[in-house]
Amino acid sequence: MREGAALLESIWDLDEEAVAAGIAAAHDGGCAPAFYNNEQALRAVVRSALIAAADHYAEVQELPSGRGLADIVYLPRHGDPAPALVVELKWDRKPDSAIAQILDRDCPAVLRAWGGPVLLVGVTYEAKSKAHRCTITELAG
Repeated sequence: MREGAALLESIWDLDEEAVAAGIAAAHDGGCAPAFYNNEQALRAVVRSALIAAADHYAEVQELPSGRGLADIVYLPRHGDPAPALVVELKWDRKPDSAIAQILDRDCPAVLRAWGGPVLLVGVTYEAKSKAHRCTITELAG
């Protein structure tokens, strides 16, 4: 649980290296080798790693928004000052491609009425090297 809280803090602090390292550790420790290179396995690892987010957020998977679906969206609970999170997962791609997809498909559209800050979180990993990367972009509310 402490690791999840630290991961959430790293996201809020826009500490991309710490987020990538935290997700890599969770992925390495929480996924069977036969399923490691699978986006659904990565999704399960991210959701599990961010279990501490339940104190602050309601989680929605595959949220329809704009011209597509957002992989995972964390909506702040009523009265919580936390920023909304839009998480996009990719493998064998650059982290910027995840952010570009979020913006290209206008996934933050569903959050416009909310009016608070939004963090776009792109998480990628390379199948051969198992290197995890993260890019975080902040949108003003």
